[in-house]
Amino acid sequence: MARIVMKFGGTSMAGIERIRNVARRVKEEADAGHEVAVVVSAMSGETDRLVGFCREASPLYDPREYDVVVSSGEQVTSGLLAIVLQAMGCKARSWLGWQLPIGTSDAHASARIGTIDAETLGKAMSGGEVAVIPGFQGVTAEGRVTTLGRGGSDTSAVAIAAAMKADRCDIYTDVDGVYTTDPRIVPRARKLSKVTYEEMLELASVGAKVLQTRSVGLAMKERVRVRVLSSFDDARDEDGHRGTLIVGEDEIEEGSMERQLITGIAHDKNEAKITIVAVPDRPGAVATIFSPLADASINVDMIVQNVAHDTGSTDVTFTVPKAELARALDVLERERPTIGFDRVVHDTAVTKVSVVGVGMRSHAGVAAQMFKSLADRGINILAITTSEIKVSVLIHEDYTELAVRVLHTAYGLEAPEEAPEAVVGAASAT
Repeated sequence: MARIVMKFGGTSMAGIERIRNVARRVKEEADAGHEVAVVVSAMSGETDRLVGFCREASPLYDPREYDVVVSSGEQVTSGLLAIVLQAMGCKARSWLGWQLPIGTSDAHASARIGTIDAETLGKAMSGGEVAVIPGFQGVTAEGRVTTLGRGGSDTSAVAIAAAMKADRCDIYTDVDGVYTTDPRIVPRARKLSKVTYEEMLELASVGAKVLQTRSVGLAMKERVRVRVLSSFDDARDEDGHRGTLIVGEDEIEEGSMERQLITGIAHDKNEAKITIVAVPDRPGAVATIFSPLADASINVDMIVQNVAHDTGSTDVTFTVPKAELARALDVLERERPTIGFDRVVHDTAVTKVSVVGVGMRSHAGVAAQMFKSLADRGINILAITTSEIKVSVLIHEDYTELAVRVLHTAYGLEAPEEAPEAVVGAASAT
């Protein structure tokens, strides 16, 4: 018998028939003797609808009341799933975030989970009851409802699994696992049986939409074994496994296929490039650029400082999320007298392409191979950033699919010719 947390996303909960499909999967685990908690998202599109209501009501809405409104989508699906489970003869009840409680910070719309009452849940689950919990929400010490930010249901599920010391946290989505790249771009992309926490964290941060970044970071911190699998497809790989396990590096056997040099190629089109022209080339000049951006909570990714000009100035190029471009330009313009630059140039027709793999730690030449492979196909690199297990480059968006295919081939990531083509799932962003 195992203790399992099952999480179902918005597409899995989109309508009563799909909720019945979810209930059947939950009942199978409960009938097998496992202790089960289920975390659910709102129906697909419902959160966007509720956010729209808030904005229509008032552009300057109270974030505390915003959380009350947008958290209601998960309340509906948790109640409906409990009703369907009961109709199937399964002992079940819904537990709202404030009933457990799931304690959070008071940063409304982006709260952080602090504590979860594991004792209440433990008693319910030990008694054979399936606990159905709305994701994405919690409660402050003052009793106000909070939400965790978009994609927060994944984080809710991992946090509950950690608090309950669950054997596994299963994240059910509309994809059947983590692939070496987007199968829509590379039909021979290979589904991975296992991926390390660090690799998944890097993939999520550079464009993979399979799991939310915060949830992966929490899973790594708390050592929660996470499995990504499809709500709609029961296909198994050649070893009989479903989905992809996100685990510690020690769980991936030395010499196995999952231990190869590169794990995946990700791409992200949600980047905007900003170049500040003719910044004074003096100590502290860069700080005058990035300190105001940090104060405005604008995340900066790639940074390139060009060679100094004879005029005693230099150009500084960096990227920000596209959604933050307008705010970033506004901050820079207001700080222009302090920074002392000539002008600002921006470009949204760019894509970040990344190569990720723990094998980089012990192998030289990964970046060189990436740069050469792109150069051989005439793809110009606009910016570069690296970490211990990742190399990312910024390119023109017109070359996105070509770059992904070229790199996927260069690192030998294709599935064998006879393998069936993957049709869903991706380590990508659109």
